[in-house]
Amino acid sequence: MLARYNAFGPYLKKKFGTIVYKVNVDAGFTCPNRDGTLGVTGCIYCNNDSFRPSECRNEMPISQQIENGIKYLSVRYKAGKFLVYFQPFTNTYAPVSELERLYREALAVPSVIGLAIGTRPDCVDGEKIDLLSELAREHFILVEYGLQSIYDKSLDFILRGHDYRTFISAVNMTKQRGIHIGSHIIVGLPTETREEMLSMADEISNLPIGFLKIHQLQIVKDTRLAELYALNPFSTFGYNEYLDFLVDFIERLSPHIVLQRLFALSPDNILVAPQWGKTRQEIIKDINDRFVERDAVQGSKCLTCRH
Repeated sequence: MLARYNAFGPYLKKKFGTIVYKVNVDAGFTCPNRDGTLGVTGCIYCNNDSFRPSECRNEMPISQQIENGIKYLSVRYKAGKFLVYFQPFTNTYAPVSELERLYREALAVPSVIGLAIGTRPDCVDGEKIDLLSELAREHFILVEYGLQSIYDKSLDFILRGHDYRTFISAVNMTKQRGIHIGSHIIVGLPTETREEMLSMADEISNLPIGFLKIHQLQIVKDTRLAELYALNPFSTFGYNEYLDFLVDFIERLSPHIVLQRLFALSPDNILVAPQWGKTRQEIIKDINDRFVERDAVQGSKCLTCRH
């Protein structure tokens, strides 16, 4: 069957010769947008319970969290190797000595072949990149920079605390160091038109980014965004509208970029909008079906790619 887009799971299986899954861990980091350095409330959409697995808690050592995750994933998904995903908050926001201790503890677990590190582009520096580059000599190291948008007007709206130039600076610091570079974006912000959102595919395709997560904007409880939405509701993606948008976006995206995630799925008990009433499996099937219906392929309309 034709691979319509460059998905993360098949990429890892081809690279490592077996099923590879991420094991989520909580290392107890905070964020400069919460500890008072930049702010105390975080980005306006941020509620870490919207994406953190219930078993991912920092009360137990990293190695124990990993072992627990491996036991589950080995049985449930027949995974043979694992990436440790440092996920909640900002996972380079600590002294280098502390980062090295945590990263090496994770890499010492048998069957762990690398790390995925979620962080902010304003929380890396030369010394931290040197550490990651050293680890990358023997392991798969993926740094996932939260971009969210290429538009400063949107970054201001979500109280991100950095601009787009900061992201570009972090990417330039990281490239050509043996480190895989990933990015997260949010589509559906009320500050952007549909064409502005689609244009992010053109921009990202022109950057040294190898991996991408795409999330539709979700409004979840206990966030500033939920308060704003309650006062002045704005439009969010309808289900079929998002399927078509996603296909349009991926058609404009470089075929070399590996897609780690195509949508967000917050728990129903905290999700305000949009409420689609779909399971993860149903959404994936509908995305794949929409690609087939439209005979769409990643990169077929990429404006910056050589065909």
